[in-house]
Amino acid sequence: MTLRPDNAAAKESTAADKFDDEDYPAYTMGRAAEMIGSTPGFLRSLDEAKLLTPQRSEGGHRRYSRYQLRLAARARELVDQGTPVPAAVRIIILEDQLAEAQRLNAEHRAQR
Repeated sequence: MTLRPDNAAAKESTAADKFDDEDYPAYTMGRAAEMIGSTPGFLRSLDEAKLLTPQRSEGGHRRYSRYQLRLAARARELVDQGTPVPAAVRIIILEDQLAEAQRLNAEHRAQR
């Protein structure tokens, strides 16, 4: 499950915009695994668990965004603490939903 909608296809962006776009799929599987201190197999397991749905290059290779890497890094932390992958995925989904609810609540308060 990718927690945020994939809107990369809907956006026409310049090269400069891509540097700031945390949803832009800039990282290969190997680079992504290296960045979070994990293995490609761990990233595949998160894909299978439906936490991440990486975009694919024209050649079919997985590409990860900064947002997805943050989720994967959090999953790695939980798994390293002994949490099974399915439970880690559920925790991350709940954390993301809570953060979104808090953001909406703050936005609502600011409008009053």
